[in-house]
Amino acid sequence: MESQKTIGIIGGGQLGRMLTLAALPLGFKVVVVNPSAGSPAAQVGAEEIVADLYDPKALQELAERSDYITIEIEHLDVDAIDSIAKLGTPVNPAPSIIRIIQDKFAQKEFLAAAGIPVAPFVAIESEKDAIEALKKFDGKMLLKTRLGAYDGRGNMVVASAADIKEAFERFNGTPLYAEAYIPFERELAVMVARSMRDEIALYPIVQTIHERNICIEVLAPAPVSDDIHERAAAIANSVAELLQGAGTFGIEMFLTNTGDILINEIAPRVHNSGHYTTEASRTSQFEQHVRAISDLPLGDTSMVVPAAVMVNILGEHDRPTIITGLQDSLSIPATSVHLYGKFPTKIDRKMGHITATASTIEEARKRARAARKLISL
Repeated sequence: MESQKTIGIIGGGQLGRMLTLAALPLGFKVVVVNPSAGSPAAQVGAEEIVADLYDPKALQELAERSDYITIEIEHLDVDAIDSIAKLGTPVNPAPSIIRIIQDKFAQKEFLAAAGIPVAPFVAIESEKDAIEALKKFDGKMLLKTRLGAYDGRGNMVVASAADIKEAFERFNGTPLYAEAYIPFERELAVMVARSMRDEIALYPIVQTIHERNICIEVLAPAPVSDDIHERAAAIANSVAELLQGAGTFGIEMFLTNTGDILINEIAPRVHNSGHYTTEASRTSQFEQHVRAISDLPLGDTSMVVPAAVMVNILGEHDRPTIITGLQDSLSIPATSVHLYGKFPTKIDRKMGHITATASTIEEARKRARAARKLISL
């Protein structure tokens, strides 16, 4: 009888939690490295190595205990991960692609070199460079940190020398790059999966809605024309062909005011824009990721309902986590609530999400929003 295989995850947050919940029914054990004990992943059955995500000894222990290693966050020490892979434990996605993706400027160079449509961008070494870039980009652009940015942190729209000075003070020596400000009609996203045999599977194109640069809603499928769905899927497939290693990747896009589709960013992991797949797809993004990194066949990505809407549950206060309204929220038909087990609550911290399904986007959105209003934390 074949011994039970173990999946190692670098990071034990909500994505690690949902990956664990997908891996256990397939017969895998899960072990995570996480900086604090009692992580969201450990709460649902993962074993835990309590250590900093950059700790080489912890990563070595993870490799020794695992048959397959993956990540739930890309802001990592890629050299340490690469050394594990070279010793023989499969690491997916490939460390080489994690290295490219974690540096947003390198990611843009990688995409542009392959002919993938992206917004115009330039490297920035100084305030003088930024002022020159602002002229090049017609007086309005984004200054972005190359490393460590997420949920809007590390981005600033600038339109003057004073803005540039403020951005340099805010980002305080972090490597930067500039990107043209592109007016867009809506933001789109798609989850793509790559197997260890380089097979590719795409999920439907969705629309993401943001406030304060944080995703608050996902509409699946995106309420756009068939032409836009087809063009976005074709671009996403081209991106997937460039990626290295196995796993599920989140690809974020802009639909511009002129009808163009540009790639914004890639996440080398399961992604907020794919959470709806747990209820709405034949194979969730989390099960798909487990399948992909363990050399199992990729699953069917088709939706099993006409429409789904995911709403994030963001923290409303800085305080101990107290959740109310769950009973009333779950009384709404075809509505599911996922709580991440995070403590404490912090303002705008992702504490959970709600997914509602229905025959139309409008009805699913009505249900999801109603359920969200009933939950307080």
